[in-house]
Amino acid sequence: MSNVRHRIQPRASRPRGSVANCQVEVLSMSDVVSPEKIAAALAEHWSPRVVAELDDSYVKVAKVQGSLTWHSHDDEDELFYILKGSLTIEMEDRTVVLREGEAFVVPKGVRHNPIAEHECHIMLIERKTTLHTGGEVTDKTRSLAEQLVPYEAPSRKPDA
Repeated sequence: MSNVRHRIQPRASRPRGSVANCQVEVLSMSDVVSPEKIAAALAEHWSPRVVAELDDSYVKVAKVQGSLTWHSHDDEDELFYILKGSLTIEMEDRTVVLREGEAFVVPKGVRHNPIAEHECHIMLIERKTTLHTGGEVTDKTRSLAEQLVPYEAPSRKPDA
């Protein structure tokens, strides 16, 4: 898994949540990252940050609490992995509850609503084209540019 830092240069008139109209310059990182430590250090709920890139996908982390919104990703699957806490994912035909260390893939086209009764830290693996809340736009929706803002990486103790 390659680790990356990003610098975004948004173009004018890019609609919130849009991927198409932003230029992304990927800056290489040679350090090991800790998704759990990065998620714990995030200030905002439901504001994912990209921590790594592999092929045509991003690895993201987020700190979540409460409900996001009902949405779907028409062309992309979405993997949820629980770093800390638990997450309920409501879908139209069933509901799954994920606990720390568990993962679940929401298939493309499936309407879902992630809910965390208590604060939860998650890791997501999504194709780069995946919009945060699909075609739905709410006050919690984050654009790709916002997700690519460099985070403050927690310090790591040197190997002994």
